[in-house]
Amino acid sequence: MVSLAPMDSHTKTTIFQAGLAGGLAGAFTRAVSQPLDVLKIRFQLQIEPIGKGSKYSSMAQATAAMIREEGIATLWSGHMPAQCLSITYGVIQFSVFEELTNLCRSCDKLYLNHKNWLNFANGSIAATVATVASYPFDTIRTRLIAEQKTKKAYKGSTHAFTAMVKTEGIPALFKGLNPTLGQIAPHAGMQFAVYKIFKDSVFTNIPYFNRKTTDKHKVTTLTANLLSGSISGCVAKTAIYPFDLVKKRLQIQGFQHHRKFFGKQMYCNGLIHCVRLTIAEEGFLALYKGYLPSMLKAMLVTALHFAAYDEIKLQFKKSES
Repeated sequence: MVSLAPMDSHTKTTIFQAGLAGGLAGAFTRAVSQPLDVLKIRFQLQIEPIGKGSKYSSMAQATAAMIREEGIATLWSGHMPAQCLSITYGVIQFSVFEELTNLCRSCDKLYLNHKNWLNFANGSIAATVATVASYPFDTIRTRLIAEQKTKKAYKGSTHAFTAMVKTEGIPALFKGLNPTLGQIAPHAGMQFAVYKIFKDSVFTNIPYFNRKTTDKHKVTTLTANLLSGSISGCVAKTAIYPFDLVKKRLQIQGFQHHRKFFGKQMYCNGLIHCVRLTIAEEGFLALYKGYLPSMLKAMLVTALHFAAYDEIKLQFKKSES
C-alpha cells in the first residue's frame, strides 16, 4: 500500500501566492466577523462589572442597545481601518510564514523532526512582523469603535489618523504595542501549530475528511480545515486574552472624555499599571471581560482565515497543473 502524505509537505507556495491568498482571506473574514469585534471591544472597555445595572450586560442586550442608541451601522464601526488592518496583516503574515517554512523545508531532517515547533516559531515571527506594520490601523479602528456615535470625535478613518497625529503625536498610533507584541507571538504561534497538527496529523488520517484526488497527496476537506481553524482559534485566544484586553484599554488613553456616556473610565500609565488597576478595581476575572464574543470571533475568524487561505492556495495549485 502506498502511504499518502499531506499535500502541504510536498508543495511550495510562492511569496506572491501567499500574500494574495492571505490578503483575500483577511478581507473576507473581517467583513463577516466585525460585529463580534465591536461587541468584544465595548465589553473590554467597560469598567463596571458586567451584569445588571451596567451599560452592557450581555451580548444580546449590548447588540440591541447599540442598534437602538447609535444605529445598526455601529456594529461595523471602524470597518475600513479594520479591513486595512486585516489585509495588511494577512499579506505580510502568510508571506513571511511561507518563506520561513520553505527555508526550513530545505533542511528535510530538521523540518520532519521538529515540524510542530517550527510551525510555532515561524507563525510567531510572521505575526510579529505583520503586527508592527499594521498596528496603526488597529489603534484607529479601536478609537472609532470606542467613540459614541451620537457624539462623534472623528469624521472617519482619515480624520482619526490626522487628528491623533496632530493632537497626540505619532506615538499615539502605537499605544498598547508592548502588550500586543507580548501576546501576538505565542498567539499566532499556537494558531499555526495547532491548525497544522489537526489538519495534517489528525484529519488526514480520517478518510471522511480527505478529498478525492488523482495523485498520491492527501488534501483535507474544507470542513476539516474549518474545524482545525476553530480549535486553534479557541486554544490561542484563551491563552492570551488578558493581553488583548489591556491593549484595548491602553489604546483609548487620552480619549476618555469622548466616552463619558459609557460610564466610568480608566486612566493608566502603562501595561503594569493597567493590569494592577483592572484587578484592584474590578477583580481578576475582569481580565476576561468580553471573552464570549471574543471567543466566538476567534473561532469564526481563525476557521475562515486559515480555511480560505488554504482554499485559495489549492486553486493556485490546480491552475498550475
